[in-house]
Amino acid sequence: MQADKLLHDFCRAVERRDGAAFAALFTEDGVYHDVFYGAFAGREAIAGMVNDWFYRTATDFRWDMHEPVSDGRTLYARYTFSYRSLLPEAKGARAMFEGVAIMRLRDGLIAEYGEVANAATGFVDMNFAPERIAKIVAKQGAALKARPEMARHLAE
Repeated sequence: MQADKLLHDFCRAVERRDGAAFAALFTEDGVYHDVFYGAFAGREAIAGMVNDWFYRTATDFRWDMHEPVSDGRTLYARYTFSYRSLLPEAKGARAMFEGVAIMRLRDGLIAEYGEVANAATGFVDMNFAPERIAKIVAKQGAALKARPEMARHLAE
């Protein structure tokens, strides 16, 4: 599958709340690493992530991918993403994020999805208390430090 079509289908499936179509873009053993909810492995779990987890506290998703770059094994794309939050403190606000999607590809499908996201803007849009934002960012920092590629950066 061509990168532009893959990315288009990826975004539109989320916007339509079509977890089955979204999961079909992944290999059978594919993994989606969500910046908020963690890892979802396998097509059934990935479909559930879209249909249940994403739409549990949000609606009216908009997702666009920009400037994709791929060598056939890895696909990078800058993205803009938003949704209308259903959390009480958000009062229906549209939460907006940007980031970079990183996809490992196998046979034209996504074997692994990860992202680097600027989530702070969305937290402010949703009226999260500063203490809540600090707690979320601290958790993300701990996860970053636990990754093997950070070992050299943590060495004294």
